Amino acid sequence: MLDFVLRPLRRNFGPDRMYYRIIDDMFGFIPHNIELYKLALIHKSASLVLEGQPPINNERLEFLGDAVIESVSSDYLFIEYPDRDEGFLTKTRSKIVSRQSLNNLAIRLGLDRHLIAGGNIGRAQKHVYGDAFEAMMGAIYLDQGYNFTNRLLINKIFAEYLDIECLSEVEIDFKSRLIEWSQRNRYQLVFKTGSDKESTSSRPIFRSTVLVDGVEVGHGIGDSKKAAEQQAAYSVAHAMSDEQCASLLDKFDKLTR
Repeated sequence: MLDFVLRPLRRNFGPDRMYYRIIDDMFGFIPHNIELYKLALIHKSASLVLEGQPPINNERLEFLGDAVIESVSSDYLFIEYPDRDEGFLTKTRSKIVSRQSLNNLAIRLGLDRHLIAGGNIGRAQKHVYGDAFEAMMGAIYLDQGYNFTNRLLINKIFAEYLDIECLSEVEIDFKSRLIEWSQRNRYQLVFKTGSDKESTSSRPIFRSTVLVDGVEVGHGIGDSKKAAEQQAAYSVAHAMSDEQCASLLDKFDKLTR
């Protein structure tokens, strides 16, 4: 009854009505503490800085939301797949909570349209929408509690926007797959990864180059070494045409003669 009364009032009146509408439209409920959700939408690039206070942005909520999503995902998979082993559960959970998966969820929910960020986010930080999704789950957890967040994620968000069966078949650890391939075929695999010249403490950028027997075969960019190397490995797995593969094999032949 109270929600029936509060929904039209908070959606249509008061200085925060825009934020109430955003949350209600995305998730279907009216928050108790709207300040948490406003904070969840502030990326660190648009941090508010007050004298003597730490920067005001969504990073702490992101940290909390990450743990909540992982916990809910573990609970969901354990119940939904009673006959699958620990390996399947772990791999599928890692795919649900991956940056790419959370970024896609955020965009499908429309969260990307409301994120407050400073300047150009850039390629290396294209996962910021997924980070904001984590922050939003942290806000919902603090505002509504774990059980509410659990039901929201499983019954609404996962049910509407995630195909677990397809997701479980998606390959995400391209670096490990590339390492296995090089070891199996006795090739020397090297990742040359370093900080980009445009990298800053607030916006780190790393670039990685993959070399197989001294030949450059892929490149990647990310906001961490791990992300850059995964992207570089992904480029090897998906960006090489048949002609490029043939050219690479020719180079290998010349190097081994």
